[in-house]
Amino acid sequence: MNSDSDLQIAGDILEVPHLLQAPREHPATVAEFVGLARSIAADRSQWEHLVRYDATTRWYHRLRTGPGYEVWLLSWVPGQGSGLHDHGRSSGVLTVLDGTLTEHTERGTRVLEAGAQRVFAPGYVHEVANDALEPAVSLHVYYPGLTEMPMHTARACEARVEPRPVSA
Repeated sequence: MNSDSDLQIAGDILEVPHLLQAPREHPATVAEFVGLARSIAADRSQWEHLVRYDATTRWYHRLRTGPGYEVWLLSWVPGQGSGLHDHGRSSGVLTVLDGTLTEHTERGTRVLEAGAQRVFAPGYVHEVANDALEPAVSLHVYYPGLTEMPMHTARACEARVEPRPVSA
């Protein structure tokens, strides 16, 4: 069985407290960046009052920076999407805080509800969209900080669908 991330293969290391190292002032590993995103998500007082919704464009706000990383807060009204892109040389953690977002990749489509997280490495191509009827809010951690977001053509992300046999 193929998996999209090491977290799906190994399980969630954050659910095994005895394996966690003492918290550092600033994260340095994938698990620590995931943990940072989870801790911010759990403390709504850090972000909820900042959220704005803009019908003309996705709204975003840089919430925090640290040595080599950035944390961004984004809102999505129904119908808004990122377009197909990657994150240049940055790795990242996407966490849905409120609502539902849909992630499209060449491997298929995944619905991400509040609490869902995606971890990605440089070169990971995807599109994120709010295909729901309610607004959504997401948190994005990038390491190193996001300096580019190359756009891709839709052809690169079309899901491969096997034709179904026609019954007589």
